[in-house]
Amino acid sequence: MSTPRTVLVVGGGAAGNAVTILLRRAGLTVDLVEAKDDWNATAGSGITLQGNALRVLRELGVWERVKASGFAFGSVGITTPDGDVLHVQRDLRTGGDELPATVGMQRPRLQQILIEAVRASGATIRLGTTATVLDQDATGVTVRFGDAGEHRYDLVIAADGLGSATRAQVGITDKPEPTGMAIWRVAAPRPVGVERTDLAYGGPAFIAGYCPTSDTTLYAYVVERNRDRGSIPPDTYADEMRRLASAYGGAWPAITATITDPSKVNYTWFDRMLVEGSWHRGRVVLIGDAAHCCPPTLAQGAALSLEDAWVLAQLLTEAEDWDEELLQSYYERRIARVRPVVEASVRIGRWQLDGVRDADVPGLMARTMTMLRELP
Repeated sequence: MSTPRTVLVVGGGAAGNAVTILLRRAGLTVDLVEAKDDWNATAGSGITLQGNALRVLRELGVWERVKASGFAFGSVGITTPDGDVLHVQRDLRTGGDELPATVGMQRPRLQQILIEAVRASGATIRLGTTATVLDQDATGVTVRFGDAGEHRYDLVIAADGLGSATRAQVGITDKPEPTGMAIWRVAAPRPVGVERTDLAYGGPAFIAGYCPTSDTTLYAYVVERNRDRGSIPPDTYADEMRRLASAYGGAWPAITATITDPSKVNYTWFDRMLVEGSWHRGRVVLIGDAAHCCPPTLAQGAALSLEDAWVLAQLLTEAEDWDEELLQSYYERRIARVRPVVEASVRIGRWQLDGVRDADVPGLMARTMTMLRELP
C-alpha cells in the first residue's frame, strides 16, 4: 500500500491547528474545517501552559511568539482565604530545563498565533461549515461538507472537541460526564505584585485562583460545586462570581472590583471522559478533547491535546502504511500517559468534594508531573 497523502482535520482548536501545522510541514495535503466562522478567535479568558505544552509549541515553531505574548513563571503559592501565603512551591519544568515551568497567556492570543501558523502552512481552510463522515473503507473516508460538496480523504482526524460529532458518527459512544464541580472564569487587569499563580483553599469555594497572562492581564477563577446551569441567568454571571470572589483577600479585592460585565464571565462544569480501547474507527482517528478530557486541577488539558497532535503527526509522517496497527499504536502510546493525568485530575477534585483532609494532593501532583517530564 502506498502512503496516504490527504488528510481532513475536523476542528480548529489547539489540537486540530497543531496537527495541521505538523502534517503540512511534512508535505501532506491537509484540509482543515471549523464549524465556527470566527475560528474561536475570541473565545475564552486565559490558559495555563505548562512545560510539556510549551515543548510542543516550540516544535510548532511558535514558541518565541508565545513567550513574547504570555507571562512566564516558575512557582505556585498556596494562601489562606484572606490572602496570607502559607507555602510557595517551585513548579517542575516538565518541558525540560530550557523552557519555563509555566506560561500563562490570554487564550484568544494563543489561538490567534496558531491560526496564523496554520494559514502560513498552506493548508486549505473552510470556516463556518461542518463535515459528516458518510462512509469509509480500507483506503479512505468519504466526507460531506455542510456548505455543499463531498470529498474523499486518506485519513480524517477528529479534533472537534468535547462534544465531537465525528466521534459519534463513527460509533464511539463515550460522552463527557460531570465530576460534580464547576468553575467561574474571567479575564481581568493584573494587580501590581501578582507574579505567579496563587491558590486559596477554603472559604465559600473549593479554590480561588488566578494566573498572570501578560504584563498587564491575568485570568481569575473560582471553583465550586456544580449547580444546575439553567438556575443561573447569564446576565447574573458577574454578580455570582463577584459574590464568591469577594470572600478572598490578597490580590482578590482588586480583581473582584473589575468583575462587572456578565458577558466576560464564563461558567463551566468540570467533565471527565476517556475513550478506552482505541481512539480510531477505520481511518477516522480522535485527538484532544474528542478523545479525553479532565478537570483543570493539573492544568493539563491543552498540553495533552497538543501532545496528541505531536505524537500522531510523528507516527503518520514516519510510517509507510497507515494501517490498523499504526493507529492502535498511537492509542497505546497516548493512553499510558493520558490515563494517569485524567485519573489524578478527577481524584483531586473528588477529595475536595468529599472533604478529605488528609489527602496527599502534593504527592499525587508531584508524581504525575514528574511523569510528564518524559517525552510523550
